[in-house]
Amino acid sequence: MTKQKRNKSFMPFTYKMMIPYLLLVLVTDVFIGYISYSMLIQSRTEMAETNIRTAMEQTRNNLKYQLDEMQRMSDSFFGSQAFQRALQKKGDSLENYLIMLDEIVPQMQAPLQLYGNHIRLIVYATNENLNYILGDNMTEQIKDSDYYVLPFAEIANSQWYRSLQSSGMDNLWLQVDTDQDLENVSHIRRLVSYSDYKTVIGYIRITTRLNDLLGDFNTFPVEEGIVLRLLDESTGTNLYQRGETGEPVNSDSFLILKESIPETGVVIETLVPYSYLAKDASRLQSAIFTVCAISFLVMAFIGFIVARLSGRKMKRIVTFLRSFQEGNFQKRLRFSGNDEFVHIADAYNIMASNIQELIKSVYVQGIQKKQAELEALQAQINPHFLYNTLSTISSLANLGETQKVTGMVSGLAKFYRLSLNQGNVYIPLEKELEQIETYLDIQKIKYADAFTVYFDIDSDIADCQVIKLILQPFVENIFKHAWFGEQIAIRITGRRVGENIELKVIDNGIGMKPNTVKNVLAGPSQSDSYGLKNVDDRIKLRYGDEFGIHIGSVYGGGTTVLIRLPVDIGDKRNSDENGY
Repeated sequence: MTKQKRNKSFMPFTYKMMIPYLLLVLVTDVFIGYISYSMLIQSRTEMAETNIRTAMEQTRNNLKYQLDEMQRMSDSFFGSQAFQRALQKKGDSLENYLIMLDEIVPQMQAPLQLYGNHIRLIVYATNENLNYILGDNMTEQIKDSDYYVLPFAEIANSQWYRSLQSSGMDNLWLQVDTDQDLENVSHIRRLVSYSDYKTVIGYIRITTRLNDLLGDFNTFPVEEGIVLRLLDESTGTNLYQRGETGEPVNSDSFLILKESIPETGVVIETLVPYSYLAKDASRLQSAIFTVCAISFLVMAFIGFIVARLSGRKMKRIVTFLRSFQEGNFQKRLRFSGNDEFVHIADAYNIMASNIQELIKSVYVQGIQKKQAELEALQAQINPHFLYNTLSTISSLANLGETQKVTGMVSGLAKFYRLSLNQGNVYIPLEKELEQIETYLDIQKIKYADAFTVYFDIDSDIADCQVIKLILQPFVENIFKHAWFGEQIAIRITGRRVGENIELKVIDNGIGMKPNTVKNVLAGPSQSDSYGLKNVDDRIKLRYGDEFGIHIGSVYGGGTTVLIRLPVDIGDKRNSDENGY
């Protein structure tokens, strides 16, 4: 059938289906309304009260669950020896910085990612040697989850802390500082040392919004006079309120319902006006009963017609779309007739064909582009090193250092023999280390015994395949930028960590300022970091953005470069080279 013929006889599917569909919905709604509201006439008060009680129980359970989750957070910090040791660690600034990164920050970030609502996680530490972490302004509303490490001095003179000290209580839910103004609540817990279970090493404070704890208020229609409150059971203090009473609270005007939250001393109180419980009971009787009685048989007939007309085609469309969602683009959808189903089938078939072609085109182009970028980066790193070495050889030749020139040329030849690697992109790690030793031999000719190098490589990763020339640029960078004084020490380590390989190049040179560390891998404009950026780009192109280079440095205290690679790169190397 031609497209022109279809357009002439086309009748929108909406017109075919909407009238019976609307009738079906109307009849169903009226029938259900008859049953519901006829029962409401007799038991509206009981049903409304039951609904509100159920909602309160759900709110209580949800609130208790969230409070328990935050309790478990504090339990995890209280029970973590590693976390407590880190809080008590006293050393130099670099060691404290690394302890903060390795032990404290990960344990504080983990619960923030798992907990559903936004919270503030604060540690007030008594150890003055720690690096403190300042987060968002705590006098403002909580807009996102954040963590803080603050000095104990910030709370030492606060009224709420002195109250806790005098009472001897711990592990409490309180409103402290600006919590009441911001409608927040905080969990306070003392951290004691494992060594004697007496020495206080800090306090944990977990702050969350009461709005988040209580959830939405759809089941508590405050616009109809219902009031939801959160009370301190011991003092009767109103911690939070949603809705306004508009009149004195007493049992004559309101049905007062309460739900205690175990182990917290907090009570959820709901004030339900009796006018809400009795509303709508009388005016729903006459019209609904008549309409529902007439429409009962019609609903069954229309439901049958709708099911026959739309059920089969809808089911077939859903089946094909699910197949399409799973990546099967070969199937084609066919319908007879002249309605929207035919148009959907045509559009689906064209879309599947276009996506098939597009995927093939983008996949091939992506592979080609990735290979071209890798080859360009690989081609750039060798001339960069060659230029620096030839410049040194030229200087030595001008000084008449013939023996040193000969040694550097021999070392350069060996270096490039290993670098060429018979044209392969990958090289065993032990060969990469041999290349570094060759490079250092060249540097020894120039610097004599002015530097020392230590290798600490696990034997089980020596045969792992890595991209060539990933260590040399960092060693070269030490000689160019890190050296100050008469001596410098370099340490190169290699470890297998889980499914990854971690290589480190460590020096005790001048180090870098934080802004320099931030910019060193920023991009091509950073000319001094050209080789470092090159290595990072090549690793990410080969293995993905989760791998690459990480730099830690303390100005005046040295630099550590971490290179992270996957262990199973031998398999990826084979699949990449075959694909290219």
